[in-house]
Amino acid sequence: MEKRWIRRADGDSQVVAELASVLSVERSLSNLLVQRGVFTYNDAKSFFRPQLSDLHDPFLMKDMDKAVARLEKAVDSGEKILIYGDYDVDGTTAVSTVYSFLDAHHVPVSYFIPERYIDGYGVAYRGIDHAVSEGATLIIALDCGIKAVDKVAYASSKGVDFIICDHHLPGNTIPEAVAVLDPQRSDCTYPYKELSGCGVGYKLLQAYCQRRNISTDTLAPLLDLVAVSIASDIVPITGENRVLAHYGLHCLNSSPRRGLQAIMRRSGLHERPIGIDDIVFRIGPRINAAGRMESGKTAVDLLTAETDKVADEMGDIVNDRNNDRKNVDRSITLEAINIIQQDAQLQARKTIVLYNPEWLKGVVGIVASRLVETFFRPAIVLTESNGLITGSARSIPGFDLYQAIEACADLLVNYGGHMYAAGLTMKAENLEPFITRFEETSDRMISPCMLIPQVDIDEEINFSEITPKFYRILKQLQPFGPGNMAPVFLTRRTYSNGNMRLVGVDSEHLRLELIQEDTPYLPMPAIAFNQAHFFDYIQSGKPIDVCYTISENVYRGKTTLQLRIKDIKKSE
Repeated sequence: MEKRWIRRADGDSQVVAELASVLSVERSLSNLLVQRGVFTYNDAKSFFRPQLSDLHDPFLMKDMDKAVARLEKAVDSGEKILIYGDYDVDGTTAVSTVYSFLDAHHVPVSYFIPERYIDGYGVAYRGIDHAVSEGATLIIALDCGIKAVDKVAYASSKGVDFIICDHHLPGNTIPEAVAVLDPQRSDCTYPYKELSGCGVGYKLLQAYCQRRNISTDTLAPLLDLVAVSIASDIVPITGENRVLAHYGLHCLNSSPRRGLQAIMRRSGLHERPIGIDDIVFRIGPRINAAGRMESGKTAVDLLTAETDKVADEMGDIVNDRNNDRKNVDRSITLEAINIIQQDAQLQARKTIVLYNPEWLKGVVGIVASRLVETFFRPAIVLTESNGLITGSARSIPGFDLYQAIEACADLLVNYGGHMYAAGLTMKAENLEPFITRFEETSDRMISPCMLIPQVDIDEEINFSEITPKFYRILKQLQPFGPGNMAPVFLTRRTYSNGNMRLVGVDSEHLRLELIQEDTPYLPMPAIAFNQAHFFDYIQSGKPIDVCYTISENVYRGKTTLQLRIKDIKKSE
C-alpha cells in the first residue's frame, strides 16, 4: 500500500540553534527536542532527567479529598474493601497496584475481576453482590465505573459505597459515588488529563500517603505495574505518564515483582533491558490473554503472587492462554479479511463493520486492529454475547471514532472508549441501522487523504551523522510512545552494498546493508519488514530513499545499531 511521507515542520530556527549551542548537540537533535516542546536548558533538564517530584499534587484532582477521607474512614474502622477492576491490562494492573498497597498495610481487602463472557465490560451487578456477600462496605473501582450510574445506585441501596478511579470519557451523568476520580471530567481541573486507569489509582495512593504521612517511597515498588499499564493502554507518554513510565521501566529492569519476572522469562526478556515496545508486544498481550480467553482474575493472581511457585504456576497459565489467543485471533482475522476481499461493496466503504455470532468476544479488538493495519479503514468487529451484539472498534489517525459511535448512541445499549478505540453493545435489530448510520457519519468525517497511510518524518539526515554520540543522546529521548514517538529519519539516495537477503517464514522481510555515495565505507545494517517486493529493484543497484527509526540489535551478546525501515521509495 502506497504511503504518504509527511515531513514535520522544523522548530523555530533561532530556538533550535540556541538550544543546540547550550546543550552542545547537533542541530538535528536540537530540532527533535524543539518539536517535542523542549525549548530551554531547563526544559531539557526536566525532559532528560524526569523526577518523581515533578508529579502534580494529587489533591488537584476533583473529589480526591472525598476519596481519601472515605478510604481513611474504612481503614481506621476496619471495614472490608473490595478492589474492582476491568479485565484488561490497565484494569488488572490497577487492581494489583491498589490491592498490593493496602494488603501490605494490613487492610482487610480482596479483589474482584468481572468475567468478560458473563458480566461484560465495566461494573457488574454480580460484582456488587459479591461485595455484599463478603461483607465489604467500600468498592474501589479502577479503569471503569464512570458510566455505572445504575450500578452505583444499586450498591448504595445495599449499603456499599463506591470510589471510582477511571480515565474514560464520562457520559451525561456522573454516578453518585462517594468520589469519582477521572481527569476527563469536564469539571475536573487536574493539570494532566492522559493518565491510565492504573495511573489514577496510583494518584489515589499518592494522596493517601500524603494525608497519612506515609513516605511515598513505599509506592516505588508499584511503578513496574504503572509502566505496564501506560504502555499497554497506549496512553500518551508525556507529562506525568513520562515520569511514571521512566521510573516504572527502571523498576521493571532492576527489581520487578515475581509475576512480571515470570512473564519476562516466558517471553525471552529476562536477559536484556526492557523498553516500552517489549511491554506492548510481549508482556501486555500475555496479561491481556487471561481476560480474553478465560478470567482476568488469573492475571491479578499472577501480578500479586508472593512466592516464586505461585508466580510460575500463574505464569504458565497466562502464557498458555496467550498461545491459545494467538491461534484464535489469527484464524478469525484471516476469515474477516477473506470476507472483505470477496465483497466489492465492503471494499468501497470508508469503514469496516463485520459481525459473526461465532467469533470469540475476547479477541475481536485484536482482529479490528489487524483489519485497520490491512485495509487502513476504521474497523468494528462484532459478535454475540448474552443475547446482545457486542464488539470492539479501532480507528485510523485523525478520525474520532468515539464521536462517530456517539452519533449512533440511540441505537446502542452501551458504549465507551476514546478517539482511537472503543467498545459497544446493541440489540440485534439495531445492527443494520447502526452500520448504515456509522458509515454515513464516518463518510462525512473522513477525507480521502485520511485513508492513505502516512509516515511522519521528523528529520532528514545522512548516515554520516549517525555517530555513537548521536545515538547516545537519541536514547535519552526514551521512553517512546504516543506523544513522544521514536524519531523517524529520512535519508535519500541510498544503495545496497550487496549484502542483502530475504528473511522471515515466507521470505517477506528484507535484511540488508545500505550506503550513500559519499560514504561507501559506512554501511548501515537495516531490516525492512514486509518490503520483500523491493528486492530485485535494490539488487539492481538503483538508489532508494528510506525512512526509518534507529534501534539497537542484540545478537549473540553483541549490540549494533540497526535501521528499522518504515517505508521505501525509489529515488527521483
